[in-house]
Amino acid sequence: MTSKYDTECQVVKKGNLEVEISSGQMTRLAGVSQGLVGAEGIHLAVATVPPGCASSPHHHVNCESAIYVTKGKGRFLTGPKLGTTLDIEAGDFLYVPQNSIHQPINDSLTEPLELIVARNTPVEIVEEYIP
Repeated sequence: MTSKYDTECQVVKKGNLEVEISSGQMTRLAGVSQGLVGAEGIHLAVATVPPGCASSPHHHVNCESAIYVTKGKGRFLTGPKLGTTLDIEAGDFLYVPQNSIHQPINDSLTEPLELIVARNTPVEIVEEYIP
């Protein structure tokens, strides 16, 4: 007979992160996902935008996102036709509602923009947005 306490915590080492869908020049590496740990309701990844680059405009069809900026400085375009600009820097948090169109942009020419991204789904569905 199994108990509700039979599950164990898992660690995913940095060398074992899962390469995910890229958006424009932004790359994503998952540390917690359905494929890596069998997650059922959460997803956690690190996204990196190289110096002077941007992701493509996109939205997440099936989830909300919480983002923490760990490194760098840039802008987060959002809203209808990406008409709203949010300035972001290390230490900032962002909330992205489901289907909210957005585009992270790295304004630095020397330092990457690094984001920790949490989602309320184990597998995200990303769609590119063409204004």
